[in-house]
Amino acid sequence: MRAVRVTAFGAPDVLRTEEVPDPRPDAGEVLIDVERAGVGYGDVIVRTGRYPFPLPYVPGLEAGGTVAAVGAGVDPDLVGRRVVAATTGMTGGYAERAVAAAGAVHEVPAGLPLDRAVAVFQSGAVAVGLLSAIGLRRGETVLVTAAAGRIGSLLVQRARTAGAGLVVAAVGGARKAAAAREFGADVVVDHTAPGWAGQVRQATGGRGTDVTLDAVGGPVGAGALAATADGGGRFALYGFTSGTWVELDAHRIGRRGISVVGALGIAFAKPAEEQHADAAEALRAAAAGELVPRIHATFPLERAAAAHAALEDRSSIGAVQLTTARH
Repeated sequence: MRAVRVTAFGAPDVLRTEEVPDPRPDAGEVLIDVERAGVGYGDVIVRTGRYPFPLPYVPGLEAGGTVAAVGAGVDPDLVGRRVVAATTGMTGGYAERAVAAAGAVHEVPAGLPLDRAVAVFQSGAVAVGLLSAIGLRRGETVLVTAAAGRIGSLLVQRARTAGAGLVVAAVGGARKAAAAREFGADVVVDHTAPGWAGQVRQATGGRGTDVTLDAVGGPVGAGALAATADGGGRFALYGFTSGTWVELDAHRIGRRGISVVGALGIAFAKPAEEQHADAAEALRAAAAGELVPRIHATFPLERAAAAHAALEDRSSIGAVQLTTARH
């Protein structure tokens, strides 16, 4: 079968399509004929060597397709079902066949296209888990950075349906600003413009946001922290796409009365069945039209490097995917 392998960390061109043996499902696992694979920024971080990972490996946490075979102890009725799944060991999705634990498999709801299911089942689960971890309450104001990204766009939508009083989106550039409005943001600010944190405070009557969700870190994260309400605001960090985490001054945070929450760690520390339930809820919401993921681009397997480049150059809005269909 064809698969994308990484034998050395580096630029996108280390992603090379090769012929490799088909994987086999062990006990408790399923084998999936992959049609679509999600490409996340976490894949970029691992590929560049910024996260410890053994070489060589086949990238890809998110896979969608049809169950081709099952291992011992798995219901044989799964064979032939259309599913999305988190791959075993967070690897193997960039391939024509991939293996996943049976407990990490979700049947795609009727009427939901596979590309949307792949785009939402993990990213949407993160959005559900983050808002649960931060304890969003009805009527509260929310700021989402990277709000045109695949997770940020779903956070905006989920916050909206969860009853947020005002949803503020921070993005870079006019094109992403337009997309954030489509996702349902009430207010959109450009975080590349000076003084954008002040705009957020102005939009919230000078108070700042009750809940801030930051995936960018660095100077953007610092601006988001500045825009968070004193005396009870909650600042949730869940990523560092800028390359650095936001700097935190404990004395200043304590003086301002802000809670800093590692919301992603809380979401991922939940029992497996609860994380599975978050993904199932995301798929349900997508099938009901409550979460509408945007597919920025789909690349053939052989152009995995171009897919990574689209994430790294900040041009993508929504999800980037790979397809195993031969072109």
